[in-house]
Amino acid sequence: MDSRRSQLHIVFFPFMADGHMIPTVNMARVFARHGVKATVITTPLNAATFSKTIERDRELLGVDISIRMLKFPCAVAGLPEGCENVSSISKPEMNPNFLVAVSLLQRPLAYVLEECQPADCLVADMMFPWATEVAGKLEIPRLFFNGSSCFAACVSDCLRRYQPYKTVKSDFEPFIVPGLPDQIEKTKLQLPMYLTETNDDAFKKLMDEISESDLNCFGVLVNTFRELEPAYSEQYSKLMGKKIWHIGPLSLCNRDIEDKVQRGDPASINRHECLRWLDSKKPKSVLYICFGSIFKFSTIQLLEIAAALEASGQNFIWVVKKEQNTQEMEEWLPEGFEKRMEGKGLIIRGWAPQVFILDHEAIGGFMTHCGWNSTLEGVSAGVPMVTWPLSAEQFDNEKLITHVLKIGIGVGAQEWSLFEKKILVRKEDIEKAVIQLMVGEEAVEIRNRAMKLKDMARRAAEEGGSSYCDIKAFLKELSSLKKAN
Repeated sequence: MDSRRSQLHIVFFPFMADGHMIPTVNMARVFARHGVKATVITTPLNAATFSKTIERDRELLGVDISIRMLKFPCAVAGLPEGCENVSSISKPEMNPNFLVAVSLLQRPLAYVLEECQPADCLVADMMFPWATEVAGKLEIPRLFFNGSSCFAACVSDCLRRYQPYKTVKSDFEPFIVPGLPDQIEKTKLQLPMYLTETNDDAFKKLMDEISESDLNCFGVLVNTFRELEPAYSEQYSKLMGKKIWHIGPLSLCNRDIEDKVQRGDPASINRHECLRWLDSKKPKSVLYICFGSIFKFSTIQLLEIAAALEASGQNFIWVVKKEQNTQEMEEWLPEGFEKRMEGKGLIIRGWAPQVFILDHEAIGGFMTHCGWNSTLEGVSAGVPMVTWPLSAEQFDNEKLITHVLKIGIGVGAQEWSLFEKKILVRKEDIEKAVIQLMVGEEAVEIRNRAMKLKDMARRAAEEGGSSYCDIKAFLKELSSLKKAN
C-alpha cells in the first residue's frame, strides 16, 4: 500500500455555532499535524471565520487540511439570507427554523462525503444525530464529538435518568443530583427548558435523538483531558459503553501569537494596542470579562456590571457584543464611566483574541459564562474564574469549576435562559465575587490550584501526555480498521 493510500482521511463536520466550530477546527488541525488528511465541511459564511487559520497551517506546517462547503438552506427553512450561525439568531421564534435548516443538511452532507471519498471516518458534532445514518450508508464510521465536559454529560444523564427536580416544590428549592461522585446541588430554575417545560418539544426530541445516535456511533472524541475530571471521565465512559478518546485541551494547538489572535472571528482590537495595555499592568492584576458570542445582556444588567467593576477597584478588560454598541453609550454605561476608567479598564466592542489575552501574565481572573471552550482556555492559562452561567450546559460547568476543581467563585446566577433574563444579578454580588477572586483571602489558594491545572493541561497535550497518547491510540485503531477493510 503506497503512502497516499495508507494516509488516514478524516472528515469533520462542526455545528454552526462558534462554540462548536472553534474546537472542531482545532481538532482537525491537531489530527492534520499527526499526518492525517483532514477535511472540514461547513457553509460559506462559517468557513470565512477560520479559512485563514487553515491556510496558515497548510503553508507553514505543510499539513494536509482543507475546507469543503455546502449551502445552508436559509430560505427553505424560513430564515433570512446569511443566517448560517446560531449567533445570527436574534429572537426565540427563529430557533425552530434554524433546527429545520440543520436537519435539511443530511442530503448535502451525503453528497459532499461521496465527493471526499475515500474517507476513513466522519467526526460529526453531537447536534447532528442523523450523521450516524448518513455515514453508515456510505460505510464510513461516525465519531461522535462531545464538545463539552464529561462532568456535564454525566450530570445531564443523571437528571434525565432520575428526574430529581420533580421532587421540589419551587423553582428556587435546591436538590441534589443523584448518581454522581460529588454532591452537586442545582435548582429547577437552572435546568434547560427542554427538561422542565412541556412546550419545548422540538428541542426535547432533538436531545432524545442525540442520545440514541451517540449510542450507535463508532466511538466518542471528547475535548478534555483525563487528569481534569478523572471520576467523570470514567463514569462517562461507562455511560456510553464504547471507546472514548480524550483529546483536549484542543485550544493548546494555538501555539504562536498569530494562532492565538486568529482564534474565531477577526479581533475587534489591534493586537499591538491590546498588548501595550496589558504590558502596562502588574502580573495577575487584570480581570478579563467575556460571556461568549451568543448571549446579549439587557441594558440594565450591563449597568450593574459596569457599576460593580468600578466599585471593585480592579483593572479589567470587558468584551461587549457588537449589537450593544449600536445603543447610545449612556444607555448601557454609567455617565462618565469610560473617562473615569481610563487606564484602568479596556472595553473591546465585538470579538476579542481570548486565548492571546488569557495567556498574558497580567491576567489574574476571568469572568466567564462557563462555556466549555472558555472554561478550558481559562484552565490551560492557569486563570481562576468568576462564574456566570447563562444557558446550555454552563450551569453544570460552573459546578465543576467552583465545587469540584475549586478554581472559581460564582456571582449567584440563578436562571437558565437562551435570551433575556428575568432575574437581575446585582452589582453587590458581582463586586463581591470579583474582589474575592482577585484579592480576597482565598485568592492565592485558588490561583495556586488553577496553576497546577495549567501544568496538567499542558503535560496532557505534549508528546507522551494522556491526550497525546489517546490521539495516537485512536489513529492506530482507525488505521487497523482501514487495513481490515
